Amino acid sequence: MKCNKCGCLESKVIDSRVSGDGTSIRRRRECLGCGRRFTTYEVVESVPVLVVKNDGTRQTFDVEKIRRGIIKACEKRPVTAEQVNTAVSNVEKQIYNTLLQEITSKQIGELVMLELKNLDEVAYVRFASVYRDFRDVTTFVEFIGDLERIIKEEKDSAKE
Repeated sequence: MKCNKCGCLESKVIDSRVSGDGTSIRRRRECLGCGRRFTTYEVVESVPVLVVKNDGTRQTFDVEKIRRGIIKACEKRPVTAEQVNTAVSNVEKQIYNTLLQEITSKQIGELVMLELKNLDEVAYVRFASVYRDFRDVTTFVEFIGDLERIIKEEKDSAKE
């Protein structure tokens, strides 16, 4: 860290403390050139994630949209607020852990569907019916049939 008095690039950390809100670290430093003490702050750099929509437009990632979608899918289902928060948090972590600056809405939808599949089958089907834009009953029935087959295979493999 460069000393603002003498310009020396060498300093030592004397004291480190987490800020009151926990979002930064305050460090007291001493310049090894002139002995002057100064304070620096270390914060996590947040790079905004952009969502690429189906029409090619981009908008800033908004975790509240995911929360609203999951809540809507889980309406009148035995899913607690804590379970919803956990699902939202899991999706958000997965998005930020990709370290990508852009993610497609399709990728986000798939992550949400995976969370809902593990949370509540009816909520999963509800979300999928909107997300996959089922146009007719046949498509819906095929989706349910595929879901039943997958669930049966998972149960069979768990028995082994």
